Amino acid sequence: MTPLREARRARRVLVLDGEQRSALAVVRSLGRAGYRVSTGAADPGAIAAASRYSEATVLLPSPLESPEAFRDAVASEVRATGYDVVMPVTESAALALLGDPVLDPLLPMPSRESFEAANDKIELMQRAAGLGIDVPRFVTLRDADDGAAEIWDSFPAVVKPGRSVVGTGAQRTRTTVRFVADRDELRAALADLHPDAFPVMVQERLVGPGVGVFLLMHDGERVAAFAHRRLREKPPEGGVSVYRESVRPPEALVERAVRLLHSFHWMGVAMVEFKHDEASERYGLMEINGRFWGSLQLAIDAGVDFPRLLVDRVLGIDRAVSTDYRLGIRTRWEWGDVDHLLIRLRRGGARGGLLSWFRPWWPGDRFEVFRLGDPGPFWAESRAWFRALRGGDR
Repeated sequence: MTPLREARRARRVLVLDGEQRSALAVVRSLGRAGYRVSTGAADPGAIAAASRYSEATVLLPSPLESPEAFRDAVASEVRATGYDVVMPVTESAALALLGDPVLDPLLPMPSRESFEAANDKIELMQRAAGLGIDVPRFVTLRDADDGAAEIWDSFPAVVKPGRSVVGTGAQRTRTTVRFVADRDELRAALADLHPDAFPVMVQERLVGPGVGVFLLMHDGERVAAFAHRRLREKPPEGGVSVYRESVRPPEALVERAVRLLHSFHWMGVAMVEFKHDEASERYGLMEINGRFWGSLQLAIDAGVDFPRLLVDRVLGIDRAVSTDYRLGIRTRWEWGDVDHLLIRLRRGGARGGLLSWFRPWWPGDRFEVFRLGDPGPFWAESRAWFRALRGGDR
């Protein structure tokens, strides 16, 4: 056993949100590196818990539905078992834990204030504009009757609540983004919003591919950077990437993303997302996701092992920096890509991209969830997918 692996083997990590594919990528990364990994989840069939690299599963309340009970359960598990690092993967889990006196020292994340500020889309746009970073035109609405909505004249537009997760105390709720084609749709979208979703932002819609710049920051240093381009999404018109490829981002975008994170005194990982508008050729800032992202496995496959680099840094085991990675590596989220195809078939729009979907493999391709040496998560996700299909949720 190498000295690095021996040092890692003495440390325990609790990875939360085991239902997420990003949690699976974290569990696999840290387990392969030698860390002793446990998975926390509300669902005993969580895909990350099915990995051979997860030594134990800790059943926890939902951080979205019961944030206070979730926080108390995680703190109890930490006191009982002892962990060197606790890794939230979703925004809901991070919000439930950040600032807790027992858990905060174990979280490889920025302060609660920095995390909340970066995840406030309205504050983010205002700060970015002040830093000279291009942002789409927008207006802020205080409530559904705000008169500014009546003078908004750029359509199609996007209606974005300031925060992705709202509510306090016993329960939180996720908000959603809405696309509107005209003022009537804008009025209807605002009327549908829960009062807790306000203030909201009405933003011009940039049309073109999304470019995510993925970063790891520690002690003010850029430890690692990565980027990919989306090849297919679910839903097809824009959403979660289901097939994507590692690319070299424009250095100017990386510089903007680093400058933006520095303004929040950021520590840990983040995805800074831009949209490349095809009409104007501009790169407009979309958002910051201050946590591990759904396509994390692609970065690891391409050579940027974000989870290992992060945990090594915060525990003082290794101070490696990742400066390069392989281009043209692609990962496919298997069942997500099936959902993409089903949506297109239902809409009658599969023509043109159907042959590329049925191409089973191409040099550089990887499956995201299925791995020969760790097949359990794929079977767990497959069971869940077929249950949803039988229930009419597909």
